[in-house]
Parts: sequence; structure tokens; C-alpha cells
Amino acid sequence: MNQTRQRVPRRALHGVLLLDKPLGWTSQDALSKAKGILRAEKAGHTGTLDPLATGLLPLCFGAATKFAQVSLDADKAYTATLHLGQTRVGGDLEGRVLRERPVAVTPSQLNDVLSRFVGEIDQVPPMHSALKHEGKALYEYARAGVEIARPARRVCIHSIDILSWHAPSLQLQVRCSKGTYIRTLAEDIGEALGCGAHLSALRRTGSGALRIDDAITLDALQALPAAEQDALLMPPDALLREWPTLQLPDDEAGRFLSGLRRRVAQADSPRVRVYGPEPRAFLGSAHITAGELIADRLLSPLEVQALLNP
Repeated sequence: MNQTRQRVPRRALHGVLLLDKPLGWTSQDALSKAKGILRAEKAGHTGTLDPLATGLLPLCFGAATKFAQVSLDADKAYTATLHLGQTRVGGDLEGRVLRERPVAVTPSQLNDVLSRFVGEIDQVPPMHSALKHEGKALYEYARAGVEIARPARRVCIHSIDILSWHAPSLQLQVRCSKGTYIRTLAEDIGEALGCGAHLSALRRTGSGALRIDDAITLDALQALPAAEQDALLMPPDALLREWPTLQLPDDEAGRFLSGLRRRVAQADSPRVRVYGPEPRAFLGSAHITAGELIADRLLSPLEVQALLNP
């Protein structure tokens, strides 16, 4: 007898879940799994982590998806483990070995080389990346053995700190701008040391003000009762917590939500988070130019009410 699979009803959720992505999963697979566990209608992630990488993957649900770009543009923090003396295809543990060289690196040499990579640097994106060329991801060309010329990109490495150094394994804490390729950084450090290197492990520990310490694994999420799962969701404005705030009275809040510009007695700012008369009444993001408050991303009145009355 044929049995019809019952469809699990979805629900409107609004907030941010900090997920600790497991090894071997794509970011999209992790998002789909979390979305299914929470039975959420609308969800998106805030920046792809390679299957090789683990760690912080902020997931946005409902109204929070409107502000996902903020996390995409934020500075990132990683714990990167380099294997010195060995270069591999693709720059990570999954590629075949290309070359092996002896590792003869002193602490002073290591510190000197790492200091050269702090600040603004130019990186050539790796072929094994999701960047597009004529509509195809670069990794598709790489798998076919085709090399595509890639222009260098300017990124900023804010800091590199040594966590451990037991040759040939070197573990680093890296703080960097968005768009930094850590596998490329690992390869470049290896070449500067004269022995080569590949990235053997990578863990994202921070994105803007968000930290891995507040994240949960998929297994732990699934094991929780529904009410405790929902309690893990941070409000959508958690993505904007480093921005200045502006609070509007009730009548002005309604006009702001309708998209009208408002005169405000606050200094000009390229980005502010805006609230209604209640502190939890997050309305959206805006900027202030010449004393005018101009909306950028707005919540709907229904979304504002859903946040006030979860």
C-alpha cells in the first residue's frame, strides 16, 4: 500500500542562529538541515564556508535575511592550521601532493615572515574557489584542468598570531577583511618561508561582533525541545549591534516604516539601526545625511509585531 509522506508545516521565524558548521558539510547543506529542524519558512546564510572548514556560520531567518549583507561584509576571524613543507593541488588537505621540501624555520624567521602579511595585501583568488568566470565557478575549470587568469584583489589582514608551532604544523589566529582567502594566505606564507605549505584545517571563530562561543552544533540543536530551539534565535538587529541607534516616537516610527524621510536631531551617519518607542521595536536600517533619516532596509509592520510578540 502506498503511503503518502506527510509534509511538515513550516512557520514564520525571525532571527539569527549562530551555527557551528560541521566538517564536510557545505554551507547550503547546513542551512537546509537547520531550516528543517526549526521548520522555518525563509532562511539564508551569511557567507559560504568550504566543506573543509568548520565553525561560525550565522543563519538568518525571516526578517533577519534583510540584513544578511551586514554579516557578509564584516571582518572575519579564523583559526588556521598550516602544514609546512608540502604543497597540494587546491592549497588544502584534499588535493594531491605537488611538492615536498624540508622545513628549516627558526622562530625569528617565522615572526618576520608573518609580519609581512599584516596590513593591506594583494591576493590572487585560488582556482579552487566559487568565483565566477563567464557564468561558471572557477573550481569547475580547475577540475577540468583549465587555468583562468585571475586579477589580484586587495584585502586587509588585521593580525596574525601564532597559537602553536610544532613543525611541520603551524596554527595561526587570523583576523581579516571579508574576501580573504585563507588557503591562499597559507600557500603564500609557505612560499615566503621557502618550504611551501597547504591548509590542513580551518575554523571560523568570528564574524563582526558574532563569536563561535555562542554557536551550536546541528546535533545539539536537534536534541533540544522546540521551545529551547526558538530561544536560541538572536533578534535580527544582532547583526547590526555595532551600529549607532536612533529611537523614534510612535508617530514618527510609522512614517519611517512607510519609507518617508524624516528630519532628526542626530549627527550624520552612514548607518544607523532604528527603533520605535519600545526598545525592542526594531524597525530597520537607515543612514542620516544632512540631518535627514533615510531608510535603507525596513521591516514590515507584521514583522515588527512578530518580534514584539514572539
